[in-house]
Amino acid sequence: MKSFSLLGSTGSVGKQALDVVRAHSADFSVEGLACYSHIELLKKQIAEFSPQVVAVYDEQKAEELSSQVDIDVLSGMSGLVEIAQLESSDTLLNSLIGSIGIVPTVEAIKAKKNIALANKETLVSAGEIVMRLAQKNSVQIMPIDSEHSAVFQCLNGERREDIHKIVLTCSGGPFREQRDLSTVTKEQALKHPSWNMGKKITIDSATLMNKGLEVIEAKMLFGVDYDDIDVVIHPQSTVHSLVEFKDKSVMAHMGPADMRIPIQYALSYPSRFAHAASSLDLSSIGSLHFSSPDLDRFPCLTYAYDAGKQGGSLPCVMNAANEVAVNKFLNDEIQFLDIARFIKEKMENHTLIKNPELDELLDIDKRIKNE
Repeated sequence: MKSFSLLGSTGSVGKQALDVVRAHSADFSVEGLACYSHIELLKKQIAEFSPQVVAVYDEQKAEELSSQVDIDVLSGMSGLVEIAQLESSDTLLNSLIGSIGIVPTVEAIKAKKNIALANKETLVSAGEIVMRLAQKNSVQIMPIDSEHSAVFQCLNGERREDIHKIVLTCSGGPFREQRDLSTVTKEQALKHPSWNMGKKITIDSATLMNKGLEVIEAKMLFGVDYDDIDVVIHPQSTVHSLVEFKDKSVMAHMGPADMRIPIQYALSYPSRFAHAASSLDLSSIGSLHFSSPDLDRFPCLTYAYDAGKQGGSLPCVMNAANEVAVNKFLNDEIQFLDIARFIKEKMENHTLIKNPELDELLDIDKRIKNE
């Protein structure tokens, strides 16, 4: 039996991870659960999965939950870290949204926990630090994003030095064919054509920033140059990523658009468990289409490449600015096109730190979010 703790249990990925546990209850034990503030759902999860301990980041909500359940309820960042380091857990599944996920990941690695990672910000903002730490502690980082899971599977049994190019696919979001984006509404942006995801990542998909974040993640996970990472629009969301090798052969990973599949693979690796998802029916799909992204309409992807290539503290700035801008858009404070403008402004006004320490990155993140 594999034991793991789950940060972000009430979010989209967290709930789907618990779907995997339901389907394979004899194979997994859930040692700890944590969420930001959704204690009503967390209370139901406690009753069903019987974790040893839980954490709620919101201290007031944690106190409220503590009076309603019979197990320890931790709070704040220290609570998330304690869940991440639970001695009885082999793996940390981090599906928190935002930079809040960085410190728990780092502390889990120090405690030699393997990481099933759905928190993009960990590798975008602090990837160099995190990957060095993982190597030092012999910790496996298993990607949960469907694209990076696809690349990981394509590389099984292959030598990294034989990679010529990684190609990340992208549905293109709800506006891939819409020329004028000046009138986009929040409701329209939240209607993703392929995937069932949380609000923040859905908006990131609409701006293509999600793919930009994944480009930086791919660099950190697989050690290829940014010039060797391509993005293509693939509306069918059937091919999740491709790897081209130096002999010009190409491996593509295909499957249904169901996040439970890469989640389950990350938790069960190196085994493969049965899954209830419908099998891929290529005859019903008919044809697969690929095209280049329109960087004029979706400049966030360019900003991510630029931030990654300059490195240092700039990816952290870009990520923090994006978090702020997306929240402003969801709160009806700015328009859709203002998201990219806000990110560009913050990046241009930043004085680059070439080799930042983790504390410096966390300070930058905090400063941008408090401005």
